[in-house]
Amino acid sequence: MDSSQSLKSLKQIKTTTTKDDPRFKEEDQPLSPMARLFHEPGSNVYIISMLGCNTKIKPDVIKQNLVHSLLRHPRFSSLQVTDKETGNIKWVPTNVNINNHVIVPEIDPNIEFPNKFVEDYISNLSRSSIDRSKPLWDLHLLDIKTTDAEGTGVFRFHHSLGDGLSLMTLLLACTRQASDTDALPTLPVYKHSTYIKVTSFSSVLVMLWNSIVAMMMFVCTVLFLKDTETPLKGSVGVENRPRRFVRKSVSLADVKVVKNAMNVTLNDVVLGVTQAGLSRYLNRRYSEIAGVNKTNHHDKKDFIPKDIRLRATFFFNLRATTRIHVSLWVWV
Repeated sequence: MDSSQSLKSLKQIKTTTTKDDPRFKEEDQPLSPMARLFHEPGSNVYIISMLGCNTKIKPDVIKQNLVHSLLRHPRFSSLQVTDKETGNIKWVPTNVNINNHVIVPEIDPNIEFPNKFVEDYISNLSRSSIDRSKPLWDLHLLDIKTTDAEGTGVFRFHHSLGDGLSLMTLLLACTRQASDTDALPTLPVYKHSTYIKVTSFSSVLVMLWNSIVAMMMFVCTVLFLKDTETPLKGSVGVENRPRRFVRKSVSLADVKVVKNAMNVTLNDVVLGVTQAGLSRYLNRRYSEIAGVNKTNHHDKKDFIPKDIRLRATFFFNLRATTRIHVSLWVWV
């Protein structure tokens, strides 16, 4: 189906809007405090998601599916308009031209380094923002074969549209199972966690004490504690610099082997790998600052200064989500 037919379908969706339609309920509603935060200077945050395809990308098919899925949600077919009198930002429904959101660049199929091209393309997306005269999302379809995909789709969402879990659920709701093209994908059912076991009164006291210390450290961090100056800490204006996205495929079976051997969760393994990676990066950078050659690393393996203070933020999903709803998503 061509793009003109997609736009025709889109018009049909808009002309059937009723008071029961979620777009109507969203109209003129102010952005949530969290959504407004992502429009503050220095916090203009975008979420970039990469999807590899096992088959050649068909842009017309994707556009048509987006018209009947993504565009039905008010956040993806509404503008964020600032009220001149109050300064509040509100959702205002608008007609969406799908061709303004789905970008298909012309790419030489015989390009020498396709993987690097994809990484460079995604990095360049961090140099620009989405025009606020249209809903704050776009999809870039890179029809080029890489080592792990026949084509790559790059979604870019402004973080004010929703949080990570909501957007992941939304993308999954736009897909179907390979074995049953009419069925939504399924999510794993999580068992009740047994990670924290309260076995005695003393364990309760330890848990309360750790909670109090963590809260005190949080307050101190907000008031006066600062991060140690390290190669990880960016200087003023770092939020305006382009990002570099590096992809690495890891076997889930290998991750599960580590999980089972250590009796932890998958998230624990991933977090441990991330911590180890950051530690090795800091060690390498500090060895370069110390002017130590790689051949001399055997003399002193740890170049990281002692008592470094680093802050990190981790988000946990507390929603009991066990299935995907086509018409219901939770947003910030």
